[in-house]
Parts: sequence; C-alpha cells; structure tokens
Amino acid sequence: MSGFEGSYLGANDRISPAAIMECKICWTPYDPAEGDDFRQISPGTPFTDLPDDWHCPGCDAPKTQFMVLEDPGSAQTATLTDIATRTARLVADFVEVYHAKMRDVPIINKALHVQAVGFRPHEGRPLGVLLSPWFMNLILLPEAGEDWSTLTPGTKEVITFPSGDYEFLHNTRETVGGYKACSLFSPMTDFASQRDAVEVAEAVMAALFTPDARAETDRAADIRAVREAELAPPPQPEPAPLAPTRRTVISAGLARGAD
Repeated sequence: MSGFEGSYLGANDRISPAAIMECKICWTPYDPAEGDDFRQISPGTPFTDLPDDWHCPGCDAPKTQFMVLEDPGSAQTATLTDIATRTARLVADFVEVYHAKMRDVPIINKALHVQAVGFRPHEGRPLGVLLSPWFMNLILLPEAGEDWSTLTPGTKEVITFPSGDYEFLHNTRETVGGYKACSLFSPMTDFASQRDAVEVAEAVMAALFTPDARAETDRAADIRAVREAELAPPPQPEPAPLAPTRRTVISAGLARGAD
C-alpha cells in the first residue's frame, strides 16, 4: 500500500524500521531492504539509522525532506487501508456523477478521468486531491467515527496549513457522507492528459505542507492569474493549451497568507 503519508521531519517515532521512504523533491525512494549503494549504506539499514548527514542520492536533499511511502510495520498501515477504502468510495461516487450527469456537458475534458491523488492522514482526517474531467479539488474527509452528515452544503470554512489559509466549502453526498472541498481548478480544459493533472495534484499536496509556499495573496486568484498569463496566445501562431506544471503551481503561491 503506497501513499503520501507525510514528511518525516526527523520524527523517528512516527515510522518503523520497515518504513520505505520517498524524497518529496525528486521522488527517489529509500528502501531499507536495499540500502543505498551510492552512500555505502548496507541493505537492512532502517531509515531512522541513517547518518544525520545522509542525503538523497537523487537530488542531495536532506533526510527531513523524505515522506513515508509505505510502512508495513507501522500502526498507520491500518489507517492507510481505511483511507484507501474511503477514497475508492469517493472516486466511485464521482464516476457515477460523470456518467449520470456530466459526460455530455461541454466543459468536460474527456482526456481525464476521476482519480484520488495523494490522500494521507492530516490531524486524523483523510486529505488529498480529487481530480475529475471537470474539476480538481482538495478534499478533506471526516476521521473515523466523526459524523459530518449534518454539514450545510455551501458553508465556507478557512482551514490553515503550513503554506497558508485555504477556503473550503462544506458538502454532503449520500454515498460518501459529509466532506469539505477547496477548489483548485475548474473547468479542466487546460490539461492535455491525466498525467499532467496528476503531477499538478501531487505538487499541490507537497506545497500544501511547505511553509516556503506561503504567499501573502489570495491563492485562487494567484493560480488563475498565472494560468491566464501562461495561456495568453501570441499574435501568431496560437499555441496549444499547456498543462500547469509543478513549478507553476508552487510559484503561484497556493495559499492565501494570514491577513
């Protein structure tokens, strides 16, 4: 089971010796079963036992820039299994919405399909990106045993992350219950492929927990302004639309800073 489980940040008590880690800068994995030939780290060496000066063999990032990719020995494995079950239900629900109501709507980008990207626990609640042929949203689900069925659809709530403040809208659906959504892109006509959309969703999840991504501006307005500037065609010839890139999303300043 793999997933964006969060940055390590030196917290040895959060991972087990079996934890497989991944650099959030270049996505290079560290598997304790394999060690690191480049740094002469023997197979069987847990990530927590790596020297303090060990760096990513792919991009030279420090240990603190690694995320948990998979941890078979952690109690969080059960949590991730629960998240996988719930996000699968979320995806199935919006696939049904697509076939029942959206597939022939003009704004649909038929190069895309419904997919949950990067869901991980955040303060006990599943958080990730849901992308579809007509929107890309940050989604926050209730923690196990928490009842959000009484949320009032359309109610706004500002939720703070290390990169800034994000405005979420409350919503409920019969299949998945209550959830909170922060709009990133809609419509999705600028994305040329599913891979382009997934890369942006992954960049969002990385930047969300990066204080350096904080901007003292409105997140949504920033994203739109950058995208409009990117898509403004030259006089001749008119270029094909380009998908947003990780650098574009992060440099746009994903979050609205504190007032």
